Amino acid sequence: MIKNLLKNFCLITFALIGPITLPAGGIQKSLNQNQVTKNTREIILTSHTSLYSFPEIIAKELLLLNVGTTLSVLRDWKVNENEIWVRVELASNKLLDDPNKVTKGWIKM
Repeated sequence: MIKNLLKNFCLITFALIGPITLPAGGIQKSLNQNQVTKNTREIILTSHTSLYSFPEIIAKELLLLNVGTTLSVLRDWKVNENEIWVRVELASNKLLDDPNKVTKGWIKM
C-alpha cells in the first residue's frame, strides 16, 4: 500500500510540475534566445528580372519580377567569372498570401 501511495505521489507531482518546463507549458523563452541572422542582405531590382527554378538559363522561369521588387539574398552561386547566380526569397506575408505562391528562386546577376 505504501509503495502504491509513493508511486502515485511521484506521478502526480511530475504531472503538475513537469509540463511547465516543456515548450508548450507555462515558461516562455526570452526573445533574445531566438537568433536572427545579423548579416541579412537585401536587394531592390532596378530592371525586370526572371526568377528561375535552378541556376541555369535553361531552367524553368517561375516568375517575372518587376522593377522595385525587394528580395532577400539567401546564398550566392558562382558558375564562372562571368556567371554569378543568387538564391533569393521574395518578401511575403506568410499568413495572408497564397501558400502555393512561389517565394524562392534563382536570379542571374
